[in-house]
Amino acid sequence: MAVREAGPEVAQPDAPRRHPVVEWLTTTDHKKIGIMYMITAFVFFLIGGLLAMLVRTQLMFPSGLFPLNTYNQLFTMHATIMIFMFVMPITVGIANYVVPLMIGAPDMAFPRVNAFSYWLFPLGGIIVLSGFASPQGAAQAGWTSYPPLSEHLTAGSSPGWGEDVWVLGLLVLGVASLLGAINMLVTIFKLRAPGMTMYRMPIFVWTFMVTSILLVLALPTFSAALMALFVDRNLGGHFFDPAPGGGGAILYQNIFWFFGHPEVYILILPSMGIISEVLPVFSRKPLFGYRAFIYATLAIGMLSFGVWAHHMFVTGASYSPFFSVMTAAIAIPTGVKFFNWTATMWQARIKMTAAMYFALGFLLLFLIGGVDGVFLGSPPVDFQLHATYWVVSHIHYVLFGGAAFGIFTGFYYWWPKWSGRFLNERLGKAHFWFWFIGANLAFMPMHIDGLEGMRRRVGTYLPVFADLNRISTVGAYLLGIGALIFVANVILTARTPRTAPDDPWEANSLEWATTSPPPPWNFTSVPRIRSERPVRDMRLAAATAAEAVAAEAASPDGEGQA
Repeated sequence: MAVREAGPEVAQPDAPRRHPVVEWLTTTDHKKIGIMYMITAFVFFLIGGLLAMLVRTQLMFPSGLFPLNTYNQLFTMHATIMIFMFVMPITVGIANYVVPLMIGAPDMAFPRVNAFSYWLFPLGGIIVLSGFASPQGAAQAGWTSYPPLSEHLTAGSSPGWGEDVWVLGLLVLGVASLLGAINMLVTIFKLRAPGMTMYRMPIFVWTFMVTSILLVLALPTFSAALMALFVDRNLGGHFFDPAPGGGGAILYQNIFWFFGHPEVYILILPSMGIISEVLPVFSRKPLFGYRAFIYATLAIGMLSFGVWAHHMFVTGASYSPFFSVMTAAIAIPTGVKFFNWTATMWQARIKMTAAMYFALGFLLLFLIGGVDGVFLGSPPVDFQLHATYWVVSHIHYVLFGGAAFGIFTGFYYWWPKWSGRFLNERLGKAHFWFWFIGANLAFMPMHIDGLEGMRRRVGTYLPVFADLNRISTVGAYLLGIGALIFVANVILTARTPRTAPDDPWEANSLEWATTSPPPPWNFTSVPRIRSERPVRDMRLAAATAAEAVAAEAASPDGEGQA
């Protein structure tokens, strides 16, 4: 059980009683908003996963099952949902819940803005999905939506408007993300508890702080590109259409990837932070190289803006040597993190919980995704592998094996704090094995397909690729089963009593110093922070005090004074 030190009392104002539904719909409590973010994002995850099943079902057969324009909609919307409507917002939801707790704050800096940014999120998602109601279907130009393809597919003057609502929905999601990032930065910089210096903040807070900075700097460029694309499609503009007005399609690629590559780290940095919280707890050791990890995170954030054009080697419009060197350079701070994670577990007494299984799965799968990405940073190799299934394998190892495994590590780790209940460990480990085996079956054969020349974004292919595609489809079905196991785990857990103590894992960071779940304003008193592991300090102080009392009671002079 966590030990809470006395400190200045936090006012607990009496809230007016309202119907529970009204309370949730109008709440400004960061914890409830975080939960709503996670539930909404998980619903989108299930939709995106269903689309992935349909994509892989199509690819079981060389001639496919669906018309090609239907297949184009499926893979476009699958990627859009998973990137913009699952990974990004679900990490925002986790951060919404735990970051104020980790820094000792009573709430986010701007609670109403926090609620507003959440409600923009489902609105934007619904707008994007409404494209399926278009006579010509949803967006089908890929999640990057490159011109000139996206310029002329179902333009606003034609019967279809799927691409237009895709653009509008992402603009709404962009506003939500931008407001949330600014709110998070102000919260971290201005609402830390006394004693919570920058170098005492948990690593997850550091990683999400850098994530928020990347969002503030990179997201406006993407929003500008989307607005220009909308103008081209509907208002007679020629930003990216070279034929009539001298625009440039390559300009869109530059703008998109100036956002798109920091976006990769926007997606993965929060999971890196989660792993850095979980490994020390279940290894019973402090994180090796705490400050080195911080500097590596900052280096990743800075370097991420210097590598965007490695996605454009084949265009001939980028200076390949510079971007190749920068791509190699950004691997260095990531390597530092792997070294620190490994050193943290070295000769440790590791406790193998479901959260630890997913953390180790993250390390193995993200390592594969990082190594196969190094090949793409070499221009001569990229000339051969660009737009092949090697790239599909790479991004899925990074974003599913990395980001998604990190997210579910956080679910199994913080679930007792969020709900007061433990997720079932057996079901959690079954979930892990379905996902770990399924991910490797689904994505590893894509490397071979890519080396043999199978193009990505195609709904039909030569029969020579059929066997490996069927293996990938079996792996995708295993991933679907794993997701259903998690859903069953949540439903079964919700029927159990709340038995989780305040600090079930004997963890280090401040969220474990309050109740499970926390009260409305997080803490009944402001905790004192003396290091980057305040809850451990509290436990040691309590143990030392108990030993002193016991020693005094056992001494001849202290007999009877227990």
